[in-house]
This record gives sequence, C-alpha cells and structure tokens, in this order.
Amino acid sequence: MTHNNNNVVSRSNDPEQIDLIDLALQLWRGKGIIVAFIAVFMLIAVAYITLAKEKWTSTAIISQPDAAQIATYSNALNILYGSNAPSMLDIQTRAIGRFNSAFSALSQALYNQEDPEKLTIQAVVAEQPLPLSVSYVGESAQAAQKQLAQYIQQVDEQTAKELSVDLKDNIKQQITTLNDSLKNQEKVAQEQKELRMKQIVEALKFAEAAKISTPQIQQTQDVTQETMFLLGSEALNSMIQHETTRPLVFSPAYYQTKQNLLDIQNLNVNPDTIHVYRYVMKPDLPIRRDSPKKALSLVLAVLFGGIIGSGVVLGRNALRNYQRREI
Repeated sequence: MTHNNNNVVSRSNDPEQIDLIDLALQLWRGKGIIVAFIAVFMLIAVAYITLAKEKWTSTAIISQPDAAQIATYSNALNILYGSNAPSMLDIQTRAIGRFNSAFSALSQALYNQEDPEKLTIQAVVAEQPLPLSVSYVGESAQAAQKQLAQYIQQVDEQTAKELSVDLKDNIKQQITTLNDSLKNQEKVAQEQKELRMKQIVEALKFAEAAKISTPQIQQTQDVTQETMFLLGSEALNSMIQHETTRPLVFSPAYYQTKQNLLDIQNLNVNPDTIHVYRYVMKPDLPIRRDSPKKALSLVLAVLFGGIIGSGVVLGRNALRNYQRREI
C-alpha cells in the first residue's frame, strides 16, 4: 500500500502533467470565448474576401518573329545593303531584343504610376534568352487577358514604327551616298571626254603639220595616242565634231549604282507589315485568382481566432490566480 501511495503522490506532484491537464481544462471552460474570437475573425475574413480587390494574372509566351512576319523589313535591308545586309536570323534576334527592351520600359512606367500596374517580362528558361514569358495582373480574369494582349500589341506597333523610322533614315543616308557616287562618276566621265578631245586636237595638229589628210593605217583598232595623227586631218576633224555631241561614256558600275538608287528610292516599308514577336502561347484566361485566397483566408481566420481566444482565456485565468494569491 505504501508503494501505491507513493506512486499517487509522485504523479500528483508531476508539474508537467498537472499543467497540461489544467491548461486543457481552462481552455475547455473558456471555449465560448474562443469560439467567439474565431467567429469574429471568420467575419473579418469574409469581409476581406468580399471587399478586397481581386488579382488575376494572365500569362503569354512569345518568341522571335517568323521570317514572314519580318519579310518586308528584311527585303528592304537586302536592297539597301546588298551582300552586306544582316542575315534573317540576325534581324529576327534584333527584333525580339528591341521588343524585350520596349516591353521592360513599359513595365517600369506602369509600375511608377500613381496607381501601379504589374506587367512583367522574363525568360521562360533560366540563362536562355528565348522564349519570353509576359504576364499582367488585373482585377478580373477577362480584364487581365484583354489588357495583356493590348500591351503586347502596343509594344509590337511601337517597335515596328521605330524600325520603320530607322529604315527611312538609312534610306536617306544611302540615297545621299549613291547620289554622291553618281556625281563623282559623271565628273570622271566628263574629265575623260575632255582628255580625249585634247588628244584628238593634238593629233590633228601633228597631222596638219605632217600634211597627212587621209588615213595612213588600215587597222584603226591599233591606233594609240602617239599614232592617232596617222588617221589624217579629215578623219580627225570629223572625230572632233563627233566628240562635241557625243554623250558621256559611263562604266557598268555607273549603271549599277543608278539601278540601286532607283530601287532604294522606291522602297516604302509599311510598319503594319512588320511584327517583332511570335506567340508561342497567347494570353491565357486565368481560372484561379491570386488574391484574396478564400480557403487560405478562412483557415487563417480560424487559426488566429483560436490562438488569440486561447490567449485571452489563459491570460484571464492567470490574472485571477495572481489576484487570489495576493489576497
């Protein structure tokens, strides 16, 4: 019996077991208060879910444009620069790069507004430049999808216009260069004509001094500057009259330059025919909102309500026990 009594006393003096049981009993007696706190927090959660601004994220995936989407711009560059024109892959890479930069600038501008908008662009796969994932957070699923599509189109049109403006500037510069080249070639041709006229005049002087009036050679293709006087004064006089009315003689390079100039002058690239991106996935219609989360909000309401309610019950009981000991 003594052994059993000792065991009872030992268990009754175990502070940890007594505290746990007492804690559970205190919480059970104050369950009404705990339930009340849970109910209050549930109401707050319901009000938050009902009144809080909803956030929905629509996402699209884009990549570099197809060859057909950038064909008019590429053809213009080929006409403008010929063999020195950039490759199709280079043009596609530059186009999506400019789109990325313009989209990032728009994203920053929207974020810095008085009422910020969240528009993001980032690589789908880390350390790989393409494809790109673009997303927009809106107040409804439809609004987010529609606004994202509009921003993508806006940046596409803006970038296409910039490419068109750059192309027009290059065309103006190239036209100036070709016109200067034509003027230089015409000047050279005029100088060649004047030099030939001087040569014929000098040959005529020699022919008259030598009293040679008729040709003294049979094969005219063998005539050089030194032997031209052998053609005779009559032939040389005829050549002088012919040279004065003869048009300038140009090399094939002159006419090729002329052709290039005409081709470039007729270039007219419409920005509407240029697209600097290609959809891998069009803006989706989100089916789950980002916030507020109904289930999570209710769970947190129960959790916090229970914790705070339990704290109030235990704190009130502790205060009562302290006051009793003081008395």
